[in-house]
Amino acid sequence: MFENQRIFKYELAGRPLIVETGKIAQLANGSCLVRYGETVVLATATASAAPRDGIDFLPLSVDFEERLYAAGKIPGSWNRREGRPTTKAILSSRVIDRPIRPLFPKDLRNDICLSLLVMSVEPDNPPEIVGMIGASIALSISDIPWNGPIGGVSVGLVDGKPVINPTLAQRERSTLELTVSASEKKVVMIEAGAKEVSDEDMFDAIMLAHEEIKGIVGFINSIVAEIGKEKFEYPSCEIDHDLYDAVSEFAIEDVRKALDTDDKTVRDAAMKIVTEKVHEEFDEKFPELVDQIPEVLYKLQKFVVRRWLLDDGKRVDGRRLDEIRPLASEVGILPRTHGSGLFTRGQTQVLTTATLGSISDQQLLDGIDEEESKRYMHHYNMPGYSVGEAKASRSPGRREIGHGALAERALEPVIPPVEEFPYTIRLVSEVVSSNGSTSQGSICGSTLALMDAGVPIKAPVAGISCGLITEGERWMTMIDIQGVEDFFGDMDFKVAGTKEGITAIQMDLKIDGLTPEIIKQALETTHVAREYILDEVMLKAIPEPRADVSKYAPKMISTKINVDKIREVIGPGGKVIQKIVADTGAKIDIEDDGSVFIAAIDRDAGYKALEMINAIALDPVVGTVYTGTVTRLMTFGAFVEFAPGKEGLVHISKLDKKRVEKVEDVVNVGDVIRVKLIEIDDKGRINLSRKDALED
Repeated sequence: MFENQRIFKYELAGRPLIVETGKIAQLANGSCLVRYGETVVLATATASAAPRDGIDFLPLSVDFEERLYAAGKIPGSWNRREGRPTTKAILSSRVIDRPIRPLFPKDLRNDICLSLLVMSVEPDNPPEIVGMIGASIALSISDIPWNGPIGGVSVGLVDGKPVINPTLAQRERSTLELTVSASEKKVVMIEAGAKEVSDEDMFDAIMLAHEEIKGIVGFINSIVAEIGKEKFEYPSCEIDHDLYDAVSEFAIEDVRKALDTDDKTVRDAAMKIVTEKVHEEFDEKFPELVDQIPEVLYKLQKFVVRRWLLDDGKRVDGRRLDEIRPLASEVGILPRTHGSGLFTRGQTQVLTTATLGSISDQQLLDGIDEEESKRYMHHYNMPGYSVGEAKASRSPGRREIGHGALAERALEPVIPPVEEFPYTIRLVSEVVSSNGSTSQGSICGSTLALMDAGVPIKAPVAGISCGLITEGERWMTMIDIQGVEDFFGDMDFKVAGTKEGITAIQMDLKIDGLTPEIIKQALETTHVAREYILDEVMLKAIPEPRADVSKYAPKMISTKINVDKIREVIGPGGKVIQKIVADTGAKIDIEDDGSVFIAAIDRDAGYKALEMINAIALDPVVGTVYTGTVTRLMTFGAFVEFAPGKEGLVHISKLDKKRVEKVEDVVNVGDVIRVKLIEIDDKGRINLSRKDALED
């Protein structure tokens, strides 16, 4: 029935990689079903028949579609079906988009849709790597013009040794989570999270990944040789050369003058005047090409910026290639938040706030991987006013989600474990002004906010970006790129870390790849810059985390009880724990392993709740002081319930420091009093003393 069906096999990191074509989704321009172990992804590539009119970019969309059936789960939403993509799916889409996008022809304007449908998941084989390889195969065998193929692998550092595509057990022990995509000759994409890994170990892991990828690319080329389609012809959307030459001769000097400033606002205003002059001059001369004038001006600006850098070593704002813009750090900006930090680099400014919550405030996840909850979250917002645009705020887009995840990944290795700091932590970075590398600014601002909030982080983290300009075999890097250098340059290589090592990398590229020499220099350059930012700016604003959390933050107390006692602490229908919460105002979370987390704004209320829990969960101990309720009065004393179901007698002689004639002179039924356990007799009867508690 499927006469065009083909099956191709390859061994990747000791596991079978199987590619099936010619059977499923045959109406797409290119499709394949990729199996890696028991992980299965359907990859399809589809292109529109004609280019889209009126645009000056490639309309490419990459969708990584998770289906919970892949992990044998039913969605937890009310609709019981998948809705908006999860954060993990959006990040996977981005990590596949970034290496693929630069390899399309620059003048292609046909809509391109890549769909990666995750149909089965084995925890040892992450679907994003399978999806990346599948996307490359689907494009390569299709008739869509594309300068691939590429391959991709993940690398872990387990017991100090790099491992290609580590299993789940290996990932749990790994100090590195690196994803690399590359062509046969160059590295196209790098994304990493790490636990303070050195530059040398990171570079070696990247190079090891590239060697493995060369084999994958060879495998894909063999598939293309057998079943690849001829690429379709398309109308080039190159700008008219006569128009470009005319505008260049007329406006090139004005463009140079407009760009020659360190102030984005001044530059934008000057370029607006240049744009108006060009339209006045050429709209009537080239009426059919008016729509191309904005792209002509873009190319002229790009030409000027790149020529300054390549020919003169000159940057738009006059800085040296290794010079960082003016920096500033402040903490404690907002009085009622639990922590806040403002980080400024040139005209990029990020204000991050830290909020501390109880363990029950952690985020619950409904995805296809093993992670079910998060106690540390980082969110990133970049409103229109940050770049001088008048646009209404909307829900976060893929860029905001990606930048927030990058900052989260950069700081995660220094967040203290729950045993040391029993809080849920949420950071929110508000980009209040943007002129380049706001994601790295949010990392610096987040470190400041965490320290201001009294979070005992392992070490402060700083982030910085490195740019690149290439021309043939020539290339140069520059530190701390601003918006115009990012826009007209070839690379945005973001690296975050402590003084000890790297915690995160994200590389955005506009060319066909990087050589080992460029990667090594980018790592060295960003390392020096990170240390400068930490020592000269951030640690001068706040040298170490505050000794205590904000007075407005909940005070956390943790303990551990026997799991057999959990039922008693909760009580039938939750009555016991609800009474403790009502009496103290504390918030209490009990884990299945007996871990108890108590949150209260008033520390004394938290300790009162702890005492009540211990009274239930721990066997009575002579010498312990309890808070109890008087339940019965006798002529010889009063009975006090000091824990649910636990009662003792306070003899009349032990009711007060002075002689007591009648029990009613000191206590009545319902009174809450402090008592000390002074004896457990041979029949298990408990004797208490209010007198001893008063003396204590």
